Amino acid sequence: MKKKYTISRREMIVGTTAAISYGLTATSMKTLESIPENQIVPGKLDVSVLESPFFNEVRFKVNGKTKTVAVDNRTTLLDALRENLAITGTKKGCDHGQCGACTVLVNGTRINSCLSLALQHEGDEVTTIEGLGKPSRLHPMQAAFVEHDGYQCGYCTPGQICSAVATLQEIENDIPSHVTEDLNAKASFSEEEIKERMSGNICRCGAYANIFDAIEEVAKSKI
Repeated sequence: MKKKYTISRREMIVGTTAAISYGLTATSMKTLESIPENQIVPGKLDVSVLESPFFNEVRFKVNGKTKTVAVDNRTTLLDALRENLAITGTKKGCDHGQCGACTVLVNGTRINSCLSLALQHEGDEVTTIEGLGKPSRLHPMQAAFVEHDGYQCGYCTPGQICSAVATLQEIENDIPSHVTEDLNAKASFSEEEIKERMSGNICRCGAYANIFDAIEEVAKSKI
């Protein structure tokens, strides 16, 4: 008598996923094994050598300098900046787009770089905290954060500053916020509006009062 085998839906899904993952991993490893060891350099891998559907080349400007990197198709802009280009001012916080620590400017607009694939930014201009100013010549927002002690641990500060710069530019350009009831109403530099627009950037140290004071000082120069 033949033994009857049964398989649950959960076991089938797990087994299928494992088989697919193994196939992809095996293909990727086979491709990587064919590459000379001296060519496997983060951010400098030649796509023509790699010849893998899982990697592609992206070219964009970062802080005014043109960069070309070969990345796994799944690589986020955040990881490309930190791991491939060693531009580590931008921080990895929640990795879910909820804390704002990874905020950078892309073509002048702030985004959560952890939610955006690097390959989406071909030809774009990316500005990180390093591109806003230098220690010898701080951006006005950076200088205001220092003056008003707008940080404690400093982990969220790069994202806070990039977001603050973009926030004031949004208001100056009269761009409505996501919760503006009247889209025809003129944007303002009011305390309520600035705080609302900055609400996506979380400071776990609770330095919000000082952060607002810093932003308010720069905002006054625009009024």
